[in-house]
Amino acid sequence: MDLGEKLYELRRTKNLSQENVAEQLNVTRQTISKWETNQSTPDFDKIVPLCELYGITPNELLTGEKPEEKNNNIEGKENNIKKNLFFRGKDDDYENMTRNQIKRKSAEVISGSVFLFIFAIAFVGVGDTVLRWNSALVGCTFLLLIGLGVTNIIRHFMSIPKFKKTEDEKKEDEILNQINGIIGAICVVIYFIVSFTTFAWHITWVIFIINGLICQIIKLLFMLKEDRKNEK
Repeated sequence: MDLGEKLYELRRTKNLSQENVAEQLNVTRQTISKWETNQSTPDFDKIVPLCELYGITPNELLTGEKPEEKNNNIEGKENNIKKNLFFRGKDDDYENMTRNQIKRKSAEVISGSVFLFIFAIAFVGVGDTVLRWNSALVGCTFLLLIGLGVTNIIRHFMSIPKFKKTEDEKKEDEILNQINGIIGAICVVIYFIVSFTTFAWHITWVIFIINGLICQIIKLLFMLKEDRKNEK
């Protein structure tokens, strides 16, 4: 089996289209087609990303020789499996997701966490001031809801494989960081003004939770905007 046929079989085994592979390697679909029909061969800097995508070693790709499985390699794989199961749900196969699929998943995770944050803040307002529930119970429930939202976000983003960012993505990250920085500064000013005016230091810290909520909503809006752009 020559290199082109091998690349074709590996892609089919992973249930990926030429567009999927091209997107993850930052090349055109035509380039993938030429590799698989032996019209050209992958550049040296694309060999390692190809192997990582298909889950093989460069030696296995180029020579067809499978590496010997040693006990320490098996243990390492088992540890990785346990780590992945801890940081993500069993149905979330991030390694085989395309970049767009991961972005949609990110939007789902962030929107779910935003809902938890809003619900937590509303719960404090209603439970503490309207229903007059026990303050300790209200506080513990609030922290639990916030913790669930934060854990969801951390687990998701730690499970995402690293992709090389495009120039558009880098520009969007810069804009997003600038917006979040401005919002953060405004929230700090509001926090001190409200705290010194009302002396309600025990509750004004919620402003920082609201700051995080606003930042996540803005991030979600950026993702949805990019998703619509990709669909077009």
